[in-house]
Amino acid sequence: MTNTPGAAVTAAGVLLALLCQGTATAQGGAEAPREVSGGFASWDPVFGAPVDAAATVTAEAPAVRGSGGRTWFPVGGGSAVPRAGDADVDLDGSIRLGGAGSDTLTLGELRLRLDGGTGTLRVRAERAGEGGDLTLAEVGAGSAPPTVRSGGATWSGLRVSLTAEGARLLAEWSGRSYAAGDRLAPLDVTVGTGSSEAGRPEGGAAGESGDDTSSPSPNTGGAGDASGTGDTTTGSEEAERETEAAPSAAVELASLAAGAGQRVTGEGFAPGEVVLVAIDDDTRYQAVADDSGEVARDFPVYDTATEGAHTVRLYAVTGGREAAAEFTVLAEETPS
Repeated sequence: MTNTPGAAVTAAGVLLALLCQGTATAQGGAEAPREVSGGFASWDPVFGAPVDAAATVTAEAPAVRGSGGRTWFPVGGGSAVPRAGDADVDLDGSIRLGGAGSDTLTLGELRLRLDGGTGTLRVRAERAGEGGDLTLAEVGAGSAPPTVRSGGATWSGLRVSLTAEGARLLAEWSGRSYAAGDRLAPLDVTVGTGSSEAGRPEGGAAGESGDDTSSPSPNTGGAGDASGTGDTTTGSEEAERETEAAPSAAVELASLAAGAGQRVTGEGFAPGEVVLVAIDDDTRYQAVADDSGEVARDFPVYDTATEGAHTVRLYAVTGGREAAAEFTVLAEETPS
């Protein structure tokens, strides 16, 4: 497995303070849009550079370039009605396209709008000192409806096709022929839509209200602080509570051969919390914790994985809550 700077996503993971959400309902029984509370979009934007030139795609913070050429964009705000297939979200960060013999084209301020599972992807394009907003692509539904959980949802394999103005932009930049309807790589999006559980501060145990669990002030006795006079909780009790609240992770196979499949599970996350999955610090996947605060993700162990120890890490995009597990890649092909 190749180590790439996927860990940089952690620095970009502190997106927005989780908003306290209720179960809002519009008149007539339709569910009202809910403010998103973080998330990520994963996309492999491959565009051709001029003939005989290698195109380069560079992610600009807080977006990061991950494995397989995919770029991860933090969800910076917006709203969603997952069960209706609706979303209107801003994606933070940008990508810079370049290549020998071409100038630089930067696509930023991405905005994804879905209505019933289909919609548009708008961007701000900057090139040669000039910029403008345009609808880069039409977005179509994936092969399956969004996966909706308490406080979050995931759209997988959204189809992305160039608009006429998007095709014109890329043709002018690259010198290659593009047309409306040309397919780009599919787009995956996971958003948190907030819940009373997901709105709790870091360190609170699942089931606690977020109203009375604010971080200790300098004058408040914290864990192991015997100087606090207004707190009757002992340091050992506080430490025990923090241990109970810490997420945990486990892998299905302690050892396996390169090219095999692996599964990681985690628990102790907040229901609806958006969780990223990194393999050897290479962020590859995203998931949403279920009603019990549990996540699970299957992933392949690459044929090129080196023999020895490897680490899979689960971490919440909204803060420093994380857990890790190790597994071993064997030279032989007998898993245990």
